[in-house]
Amino acid sequence: MALTKNQKRLRIKSRIRKVVSGTEARPRLAVFRSNKEIYAQIIDDVTGKTISAASSRDKDISSTKGTKTDIATLVGKAVGERALKAGVETISFDRGGYQYHGRVKSLADGAREAGLKF
Repeated sequence: MALTKNQKRLRIKSRIRKVVSGTEARPRLAVFRSNKEIYAQIIDDVTGKTISAASSRDKDISSTKGTKTDIATLVGKAVGERALKAGVETISFDRGGYQYHGRVKSLADGAREAGLKF
């Protein structure tokens, strides 16, 4: 029986999550990408708390015009700046089963520009 595209992604995601885990010292930057939007959260998996989050639906980001890749860069910068305000400098990147390519890579580059290290 053939797997759907989403089932394949979830299988890859579970493989990644076996290795990548967020701690208080090094939380996890989790990415979710839909066809239209992109979301990013910085999560401490030990306590189960979200430290900071940003998405393309935020008012300041959704009002800007540009390609989905450009908007993903803005989301990366926003989540990076919010994380630095919360006192987080180093993170581990969880691409969520998506290829490190296109919008996911742009988000990561934006977070690096904001000052996060990973």
